[in-house]
Amino acid sequence: MKVSIGIGGAASGSRRDFEQDVRFVVEAEKLGVDAVWTAEAWGHDAVAPLAYLAAKTSRIRLGTGIMQISARTPSMTAMTALTMAAISGDRFILGLGVSGPQVVEGLQGRPFRAPLTRMRETVDIVRLAFAGEKISYEGRFHQLPLPGGEGKALRLAQPGNADIPIYLATLGPKALEYTGEAADGWLGTSFTPDHAGAHLEYISAGARAAGRSLADVDIQAGGSVAFGDVAELAAPLKRGMAFTLGAMGSARTNFYNDAFKRGGWEDVARESQSLWVAGRRDDAVAVIPDAMVEESNLIGDEARVRERIRTYRDAGVNTLRVSPAGRTVEERLETLGRAMDLIRAETTA
Repeated sequence: MKVSIGIGGAASGSRRDFEQDVRFVVEAEKLGVDAVWTAEAWGHDAVAPLAYLAAKTSRIRLGTGIMQISARTPSMTAMTALTMAAISGDRFILGLGVSGPQVVEGLQGRPFRAPLTRMRETVDIVRLAFAGEKISYEGRFHQLPLPGGEGKALRLAQPGNADIPIYLATLGPKALEYTGEAADGWLGTSFTPDHAGAHLEYISAGARAAGRSLADVDIQAGGSVAFGDVAELAAPLKRGMAFTLGAMGSARTNFYNDAFKRGGWEDVARESQSLWVAGRRDDAVAVIPDAMVEESNLIGDEARVRERIRTYRDAGVNTLRVSPAGRTVEERLETLGRAMDLIRAETTA
């Protein structure tokens, strides 16, 4: 089992803490971490931090987790990916996602309707560019060249690179099936290994339909990792979970909430979302039980964390994505190191 980490997020950049993120990634590489993912919500963009990290590291893979498909044209996404692969020595992973209606329509000013169709078209166009072909495409949302204009189908000046892996962050059943059909990897969220079928059954079905298997898709999922008393560790994580259930999307469209419903937490997901949307945020946090937090993270004493590592592995997770607890870089690295030792021990057991 490999290990990946992440930096960035909605609040990234607010404290000008990128230098600490760089230190964390550089040291994590020394510990043997396989990949680092940069989040892109409404804070730092996903690409610029990786370009800097490419110059500061030598082995760790560099993935966008994720680039929002509505924030860039597909051709620019492809150009950026090819550039990142070139400057990083082919360590770049293109992670894509549709985001949600609040960000897509509220921040990017793009319509959110038919997100899966937009994702398919984006991946199709990106793969044309990666193959070094002329980019000519006729889709529902993307037509290249633009009909009635003065443009013509162009081939990028950069050499093609069909080896750039494409990972998708998907949650809805149809989108998960498409991930199994077309992606090199899945960036999982709202995932509990105890109910892995809520996600992986759909990915597996999509893979079979395309003549592939689940083994052809790198399944990346995980959560916060921390050592200590479960109840004490779960408490501060509940607000983030309530935010996910209530605010990551709209009251009508929240893929994260829907995924937790499929994963055995329907009543809690509905109640927490309803309270959050009504402005009762403390109440939305209070209804989340410790068990729900524990199922979607790796917290407890070393024996319990090792047991959770085993549960993720047995569920089909190839790469464990961990967010190590700690107030400082040093504390986070200490937590990461302990987790890495347990993962190695469990993998070789």
